[in-house]
Amino acid sequence: MRVSDFDFDLPAAHIAQVPSERGTSKLLVMQKGGGPIEHGVVTRLPEYLRKGDLLVVNDTKVFPARLVGTRVPSGGAVECLLLRSLEDQPPALSGTSPPAAGGQWDALVHPGQKLQPGSRVVFRGRGLTVHGEIIERHFHGRRTIRLWTENGSPVDDAVDQIGHVPLPPYIKRHDEQSDRDRYQTVYARERGSVAAPTAGLHFTPEILNALDTRGIERVAMTLHVGYGTFQPVRVEQVEAHTLDHECFSIGESAAETINRAKREKRRIIAVGTTTTRALEAAGKAGRGVITPQSGWTDLFIYPGFNFRIVDALLTNFHLPRSSLLMLVSALAGTDAVLAAYGEAVARDYRFYSYGDAMLIL
Repeated sequence: MRVSDFDFDLPAAHIAQVPSERGTSKLLVMQKGGGPIEHGVVTRLPEYLRKGDLLVVNDTKVFPARLVGTRVPSGGAVECLLLRSLEDQPPALSGTSPPAAGGQWDALVHPGQKLQPGSRVVFRGRGLTVHGEIIERHFHGRRTIRLWTENGSPVDDAVDQIGHVPLPPYIKRHDEQSDRDRYQTVYARERGSVAAPTAGLHFTPEILNALDTRGIERVAMTLHVGYGTFQPVRVEQVEAHTLDHECFSIGESAAETINRAKREKRRIIAVGTTTTRALEAAGKAGRGVITPQSGWTDLFIYPGFNFRIVDALLTNFHLPRSSLLMLVSALAGTDAVLAAYGEAVARDYRFYSYGDAMLIL
């Protein structure tokens, strides 16, 4: 299967640079395999679902993972995007967050050529200082970096204070204070992502209440979104691509709720591709049954994949030739998805993280 099969023309003007007011985005509704397409707004989402449907959301929380500082002793500018604490473990099944960690991190640093092992950096802000030392050099600008605070306080707390929201690379502006709220779902709870599960950005408390009133069940699981979600597909054949591992957790109550819905043949609707990957990774391991678990997944879903858990999907519009577009195409059909994308472009839909939404039923 060729990566070029998932290409499409997207004018730059359609890439959303700022968010709409939460709950006001457009909603394209399509059926798996194609057919008539409907157009609405996300506040009408409850109308397209039915009593008994189970909505599964990802309650991960984005942390301000982008640090801006200087090299020591030259004072030259340096940026560091923290990807994952190498001391973190999967979130506990009880739903508690992992302990605050300092220590060593997997990170993207710039300028990489000048930051060899042994190089020192410093990040300051709001009266706080975080020191860093490059430990190892890896491919594509990645480094292992050791972090510590000047006063010995938890690194996570300092990062939350002085870090910047890690907006996606296709948003061509600096982050603003408002992004700390808007680039976060209203139900975010478990700190650990460097990118938002963007399908969930559309929900408001009012939409969630409307879903409850309609008898649509909702349950949360966690997958911490890594930078790999933006990783370009650098191969020509889809099957040769691999994904970074991401940490996920499904609790006992959530597992019971999902399995009950499957037994009762009710629809399971994943909110976002991250939720889909976690559910299908667990479903594959359990041969269609979800067990409570915490672990890592690098599951790559593309056309031909056998979905065991997910019946429908709420998602945003994705990059051409991306693994996320391949996942959506696996569920709904490549031709049908690209046709829907073409109609979305023609109707001035906004694309990517701060863009509009698509519901696949």
